[in-house]
Amino acid sequence: MTALTTLEADRGAALAAAEAAGRLDDAFLGRFDAQFPRLHSLFTELYGARPDGQEQLAETVAVASTAWNLRPLELKARDALREADPAWFQSERMLGGVCYVDRFAGNLAGIRDQIPYFRELGLTYLHLMPLFDAPEGENDGGYAVSSYRRVDPSLGTMEQLTELAADLRTAGISLVLDFIFNHTSDEHEWARKAVAGDPDFEDFYLIFPDRDMPDAYELTTREIFPDDHPGSFVQLEDGRWIWSTFYHYQWDLNYANPAVFRAMAGEMLFLANQGVEVLRMDAVAFIWKRLGTACESLPEAHLLLQAFNAVLAMAAPGMVFKSEAIVHPDEVIAYISPDECELSYNPLQMALTWEALATRDGRLLQDALERRHALPAGTAWVNYVRSHDDVGWTFADEDAAALGIDAFAHRQFLNRFYTGRHDGSFARGVAFQENPATGDARVAGTTASLAGVEAGDAAGEDRVVLAHALALSTGGIPLLYLGDEVAQLNDYSYADDPLRRGDSRWVHRGNRPRDRYAQRTDLSTPAGRIHRRLTKLVAARQQSPELAGNALIGFRTPHPSVVGYQRPGEDTRVLVLANVGDAEVQVDPLTLSGFESAAFDLVHDTEVDLEEGLALPPHGFVWLRVRAR
Repeated sequence: MTALTTLEADRGAALAAAEAAGRLDDAFLGRFDAQFPRLHSLFTELYGARPDGQEQLAETVAVASTAWNLRPLELKARDALREADPAWFQSERMLGGVCYVDRFAGNLAGIRDQIPYFRELGLTYLHLMPLFDAPEGENDGGYAVSSYRRVDPSLGTMEQLTELAADLRTAGISLVLDFIFNHTSDEHEWARKAVAGDPDFEDFYLIFPDRDMPDAYELTTREIFPDDHPGSFVQLEDGRWIWSTFYHYQWDLNYANPAVFRAMAGEMLFLANQGVEVLRMDAVAFIWKRLGTACESLPEAHLLLQAFNAVLAMAAPGMVFKSEAIVHPDEVIAYISPDECELSYNPLQMALTWEALATRDGRLLQDALERRHALPAGTAWVNYVRSHDDVGWTFADEDAAALGIDAFAHRQFLNRFYTGRHDGSFARGVAFQENPATGDARVAGTTASLAGVEAGDAAGEDRVVLAHALALSTGGIPLLYLGDEVAQLNDYSYADDPLRRGDSRWVHRGNRPRDRYAQRTDLSTPAGRIHRRLTKLVAARQQSPELAGNALIGFRTPHPSVVGYQRPGEDTRVLVLANVGDAEVQVDPLTLSGFESAAFDLVHDTEVDLEEGLALPPHGFVWLRVRAR
C-alpha cells in the first residue's frame, strides 16, 4: 500500500485502476481531468496520512469509471441537459412533493398509478421517503438501511424503482431519494462483517473494547435520542461498544477510513444509475468524529461532501445533492455551495413560520428572510411547511435576543402552544422526544392539525394556506408533504402500534386520506377549499418568472404582524405581504409609495391601485406584481 504522494503520481495510479476496471471514454476522461485535482486535494486533507490513501483514491476513481460505463444512455442524455441548464432547479415551475411509499400508495406500483395526480398537482420533483431494505420492526421509518441496492420487498423491487424513475422523467418529475450515509442498520452486511472481525470491514464502524474511549468522546457529544439509549454508544452482545448517534440499531460509519468513502461512493453512483436525480444527504452534520468536540459540523464533514460531489461530477453529473442539516442557521448555510450541496432544506424558515403564527408576530421571520436567506449562486433552498420529521425551534438565540426574546423560554412557550398546553392555543400537536431533565422537546403534527383545522378554529384553513404561500414565494423549491394539500389531520392510531407508539412522529405520517382526496373538488369541505386555494397558488407561482431563483429583498411595514419581501424580476417584481396576526391590517399608501400605483394581484387576477393602500385580512396575504418608481 502507498500513501498519497504527488498529484501526477496519484493521477497515474487512478487512471491505471480505472483502465483495469474497464474502458475509459473521452467523456469520462474529460470530467476526470476537470475533477481529479479537486478530489486529490480533498483526499490529501482527509486521508493524507493513511498508508492506503493512494490505493483507495485510485479505487474510488475506478468505481466512478465503472459507474459511468454502466450508466444508461438516456441518463447520459439527461446529464447533458442538466449541464446545459445548471439552474434547472431554480425555475418558478418547480414544485416538490414528499411521501412514504407504503403510507401514500401501498407500494411502488401504487406510486406509479398516482403519476396522473402528481401531474395534476403540478409536481416536478417527488421525494420518496426511505424505501430500501431495512430490519423488520423498529427501523426509524426506513432510516436504518440494511442494503442500498435492495428495495424493501413489501414495496417492490429495484427494477420497479428504476422503471418508476423513467416514468416520472417522462412526466417531467425528478425522483428524489434519501442517501442515509452517516450510518447503516445493524443488519447491513458491512455491519455483520465488522462485528465478526472481517479484516476488510472491522474498521468500517467505530468499535471499542471497553468504555475508555466512549467515555472520553461522550464528554463533549450530546444525546440525540435519550429515550432510546444514553450517550453516543451502544453495547454489543460481546461487551464491546459501537458508535450509534441515533437509534441503537443505527451504527455510524467510520469515514476516517477511506475504504468507507470508496464503498459509499459506489452505493451513491448505483442509485444515480437507477435514475435518481436528487439525493437527500441525511444527517450531514454528524459524519466526522473527533475527540474533544461535539462531533457535529466539523470541517471534515464539509470536505467529505465536497469529495462526494467531485465523484458525482465525474460519473453522474446530472445529479445534485440536498443537504439535511437541522443545526444552527450559520451551520446550515455552510453546507450549501455548487461544490458541496446545491440544495438544502430551509429549517429556519419552516420553524419561524410556525413561530410567527403562534405569536402573531412576524419579526423573527422577517429578520431571517432579510439576513439569513441569501445563498451562493447556483444553489437553492427547499422550502417546506412541515416534513416527515418533527418541528424543532432552530432559530438562533442571538436573533431572538436582538428582539428582546429569551430563546429558552420562547422555545418552551412554542412547545406548549403547539401541543395544546397553552391557553387559547389552536394547535393539536404532539410532543416528540420530550426531555423532562432539560425541558427540551420538538413537535409532531400535520399542517392542518398544527394550524387549527383539527380544533375547528375558524382561521385554521387560512393559516394552512398562508404558511404554504410563504413557502411557495420565498425562492427555491417549495415542497408539499402530500396530504397537506387536502388538510390531512393527525393519525393517533400510532399509539396502538407496539412498533410505532414510542415515536410520536407517526402522528403525522398517516396513510393517504382517501376520503379527503375524494373531497378535493368539494368546496363545502376543508379538503376541497384548501386544495382549491393551494392549487391556485401553485398555478400563480408557475406563471410568475419573478418567483424563480432565490433573490429576495426585505420590505418592512410599520406592522409587526406583517412579513414583507420583494422577489425581483427583469422589469417587474413581486411584492409579498403576509399578515400572521388575528386582526386586519391597513398598509398605508405612503408605505407603498416606492412602487407605481398600478399593481396586479397574481392570486386573484385583479388590478390593484396602491394609492388606495392595502387591507390585509387576518392571516391574509397578497402577491402583487409591481414596478419600482
